[in-house]
Amino acid sequence: MPDDELSNAPAWHALPIHEVAARLATDPARGLTAEEARRRRERCGANELAAARPEPWWREAGEALTEPMVLLLIAVGILYALLGQAEDALTIFAVIFAVTAIETANETRARRAIEALRRLDAPTAAVVRDGVPTRIAARDVVPGDLVLLQLGERVPADLRLIETTALRIDESVLTGESVPAVKQADLVHPARTPAADRQNLAFAGTLVTAGRGRGLVIAIGQATELGRTARLAKTAHEPRTPLQQELARLAGAFLWIAIGASVLIPLAGTLVAHQPPREMLLTGLTLAFATIPEELPILATIVLALGARALAHRRAVVRRLRAAEAIGSVSVIATDKTGTLTANRLSVSRLFVDGAPYLFPPPAVGAGLHRLFAVAMIANSAPSEGVGNPDPPIGDPIDAAVLEAARRLGLDTSRIRASARVHDEHPLDAARRAVLVVAERDDGWWLAAKGAPEVILPACSHVFQNGRPEPLDARGRAALLEAAAAMARDGLRVLGFADRPLAAAPAGGAPLPVGDLTFLGLIGLTDPPRPEAAEAIAALRAAGVRVLMLTGDHPATARAVARQVGIPAERIIHGTEVETVPDDVLWSTLAAGAVVARVTPAQKLRIVRLLQERGDVVAVTGDGVNDAPALRAATVGIAMGQTGSDVAREAADLVLTDDNLATIAAAVRAGRVLYANLRKAVRFYLAAKFALVGSALAAVLAGRPVPFAPVQIILLELVMDLGASTTFVVEPPEDDVMARPPRNPRGPFLDRSMALAVFAGGLTLGLITLAAFLPGWGRGIDDARSAAFLAWMIGHVALAAHMRTEQDGLAASLRRPNRSFWIWVGGVLLLLLLAFGVPPLRQRLHLTPLAPTSLAVIGTGALIAPMWWEVARQARRGMPRVHRLVR
Repeated sequence: MPDDELSNAPAWHALPIHEVAARLATDPARGLTAEEARRRRERCGANELAAARPEPWWREAGEALTEPMVLLLIAVGILYALLGQAEDALTIFAVIFAVTAIETANETRARRAIEALRRLDAPTAAVVRDGVPTRIAARDVVPGDLVLLQLGERVPADLRLIETTALRIDESVLTGESVPAVKQADLVHPARTPAADRQNLAFAGTLVTAGRGRGLVIAIGQATELGRTARLAKTAHEPRTPLQQELARLAGAFLWIAIGASVLIPLAGTLVAHQPPREMLLTGLTLAFATIPEELPILATIVLALGARALAHRRAVVRRLRAAEAIGSVSVIATDKTGTLTANRLSVSRLFVDGAPYLFPPPAVGAGLHRLFAVAMIANSAPSEGVGNPDPPIGDPIDAAVLEAARRLGLDTSRIRASARVHDEHPLDAARRAVLVVAERDDGWWLAAKGAPEVILPACSHVFQNGRPEPLDARGRAALLEAAAAMARDGLRVLGFADRPLAAAPAGGAPLPVGDLTFLGLIGLTDPPRPEAAEAIAALRAAGVRVLMLTGDHPATARAVARQVGIPAERIIHGTEVETVPDDVLWSTLAAGAVVARVTPAQKLRIVRLLQERGDVVAVTGDGVNDAPALRAATVGIAMGQTGSDVAREAADLVLTDDNLATIAAAVRAGRVLYANLRKAVRFYLAAKFALVGSALAAVLAGRPVPFAPVQIILLELVMDLGASTTFVVEPPEDDVMARPPRNPRGPFLDRSMALAVFAGGLTLGLITLAAFLPGWGRGIDDARSAAFLAWMIGHVALAAHMRTEQDGLAASLRRPNRSFWIWVGGVLLLLLLAFGVPPLRQRLHLTPLAPTSLAVIGTGALIAPMWWEVARQARRGMPRVHRLVR
């Protein structure tokens, strides 16, 4: 197709369908070939609005250099230069370079992880290529593609509709009109028709709220109506999570402590230890740089971003960072059945037709079965092209399974569907729980109905058997309901089907005549439980997470599946009970885990809110448009990536790419590891800060100088920040991470146990430093500081080894693979070798050579002193109260 035909946009709404297809050089039935689609993708580019260019590294480095703490450090370097200490100034500027490089790397690391998640969460589109329905990334849609529109999905590009079935689209993103627009493919509008009145077009970014349709892509990316109006922002800024906000507040509180120490220690050094005011000024400025906890919010961002990327590797794509934070504290999971607990490989396995049950396939196809499947194929949203396709079906899995069953019976699905021209369609909703379709056939107007048997049968006055409709009385209706219940007790998903002739098409807006139907039969579909579901539920329950099944299925079906996967099913709650029982009664029923059947979206929302009011952290799974309210209300909304609608995905915080409950269990585990690692990183980070301030303050109050020269303090800050931000954030999980109860998200991050650990760790490292510094004072300040520097370096590595674990012993933590930790340890040892072994570097760091005996004594003492941590850990295993205080 010539490029100018794509770039010059004709009035597509003013052209008939055949001319649109001709201009786009596409087949309106089979779509493009894969090869042609590839060529157009290369020529036309991606179907996306102009994305903001990623920030270059040099700009991020510039931002890092202008941060207040780095500017403070630059001021220290300039003061050294002005005071004639050029070597110290050069050393400080070298450290500034290293600090900036690490800061830039960390920021880039987190940003790239978040951008990768956004790419994983990119929307998809159902298209027909080479005559076969397939799902592709929306950015790969090209002009001329044949797009399938389904309920709950966003339109991926501007389309000229070529087929519509009761299609309604919410175009408020473009027009501001809240009422969905009715779409009709067979209309041809005047060329000057405003965009809002073009009923034969569907626009990118709008939402299908009812019906289904097909359309040919006429514009992509910036050329769409959405691109031209530029109503969407070019970039999305991730809001700070509650944990990030809490750490920012914590950093603000510690800021004043650090500033106070940075002022108090120089004053005490001048007045008590009689140190030179010039050196104390530089020391104060350097301490401010080293002790102000500006890294805390950055640590949270790094941990959350890397944790979210780890979740993506486990097939759980984080749409909002708060989900990565909250998933580990979930105490209740309200899960759907189909596709989450079950394999979502639906197939027809049983029938009830002509008054008798049959295994599928039945021995013969009689009039009753043919009439039953005629209704099942008309009240059906799955595309006929997908029948027999080994790939996952496009559209509703139940409808796809019914079409496949019709194919196996030898029925011509395309011909039967073409023989009934659909006039109106009323999709399944919470109030009706049935699908109603009005169609015109050669013999007149016709109403087809499918839905829950207990909804369909009360509307039936006749039953089709013995080749004709026969009156249906209460006794016959009860027998049919029992037949449906028997199928449900075997774990089948059961649908009832009925029809009736109509004298004429119902007038627009008039209620459909849903009474006086003829009952045609039942179709039972098998959806076996996922083999890993029982193990996942057992793991969640062992972790203190209650699992509720909230399903629209028959109670007997829900009970059968619940028992197979290990959900307590002694008490089955019907959806109607949820609306009538008091909160206390409902809460007590849900407290130990339960199954709620025939639940509506409003009832599911009430359950979620009740659980949250009672203090639970609730995760909800869903896949449909009607699940969106509960997904939004949940602490963590989890949408199905394979079968979920775009509405559900956009309402959710987490998207499962495999629709699997085992993935939720893995996500809970990963979320707990994420939070535990953040605690470990912050605990070590603050303990090192506390040790630096404490040892400096204790020394000057004892009449001695600060144990470290300013340039040494800068180096210590660099090493401790590097350890916290690179080693703890990737710490492997401890063995008991899924044996602990869910954490209380309302509790403070810096709780009593963590504050005690920070104090104990800081006190340990501070005493190690002072024990090396004070005895060496008689040999001179440089000797004493050299001993303190060596003791700190070795002691803070030893302390980090102990702080890597909360429950496991030191030996177990050292066996866990953490390459970053060992690289950091190796880097610290290399730095010590260079600092003490290379004279020019030793001189710039104000260090002196230490005797081998001193090296051995200081190094051994620094390694042994933190061992009290391991002794206390072993002791508290038999002391639950102490365990809770110090873990």
